[in-house]
Amino acid sequence: MVVLGIDVSKAKLDAALWLPLLRKWYACKVDNDEMGLRKLLNWALSKSGVSAVQIRVILEATGVYHELAAETLYDAGCPVVVANPKRARDFAKGLGLLSKTDTMDARALARYGEVGEAQAWQPPAPEIRMLRALLARLAAVEEDLQREENRWEKAQISQTPEIVRESLQQSLEVLRKEAARLRKAIDDHFDQHPGLKAERDLLQTIPAVGEVSSSHLLCLLRGRHLNSARQAAALSGLVPVEYTSGSSVRGKPQLSKQGNPRLRRVLYMASVSALLHNRELRAIYDRLVANGKAKLAALGALMRHIVHIAFGVLKHQKPYNPALVSKII
Repeated sequence: MVVLGIDVSKAKLDAALWLPLLRKWYACKVDNDEMGLRKLLNWALSKSGVSAVQIRVILEATGVYHELAAETLYDAGCPVVVANPKRARDFAKGLGLLSKTDTMDARALARYGEVGEAQAWQPPAPEIRMLRALLARLAAVEEDLQREENRWEKAQISQTPEIVRESLQQSLEVLRKEAARLRKAIDDHFDQHPGLKAERDLLQTIPAVGEVSSSHLLCLLRGRHLNSARQAAALSGLVPVEYTSGSSVRGKPQLSKQGNPRLRRVLYMASVSALLHNRELRAIYDRLVANGKAKLAALGALMRHIVHIAFGVLKHQKPYNPALVSKII
């Protein structure tokens, strides 16, 4: 199988095609649009002499800019891998590629894809993509709203000109209306997809998991194929990373913090709520703290347990069962 590494930017795609049997490299640069992707695929097929299913494509997750390339090449039949940018960069450094250019990045990605460690990517279902976009937009509007509310609070206790106060009030009104409109759009989206709504309701049977956290968990657990709860937790950045070496280096384990930071913020609030509303998770927290675990680290463990429980609830399509918590996690 040949490997096609693609360094993605907003406007351009830098590609490096690696032919292992011939030990040859080919390079190509195209626009990051549909025409450019057709040109890239035809070029790769011509240079490699193989079919699309024999061209393994690897590219980094770069915001939204990689999505068109990943979906187009996946639809064409190519196995696609969307790599974690930090892991791909660490791999390049391990090869001694300390400089960073688009061409070198594309070659490093091709070499990373040749190893075969990364899992093949599949596009999420359209309803999940829509839900993810709505949640992201709502979060952005709510962040803007919080900033404006903070400015309004300061304006109340300072000699702020009246015209500035009026501007703040108008901005607050617009943002509140937009946030309400997006919340309704999310509710309507669930109404239009009964299966998705049923799974959200299942997740909400977990004490401490509400509308917001259940929606974000759906994006995580239904956004890609996951084989285990541990894989879901790792994708969320909730797996402890050890830092020990020999007899002298004994760093404290920390969460990897890979994946979506917004999801971790939502899960953190859910773990705090679990201390009040979920006796099973509260018992786990108390035991960890009693054994010397820092309170913040214990909350991190609860975040991971919530992901494990949610994975089990969706896998078995059954509501939360306190008696099965120990088995699920």
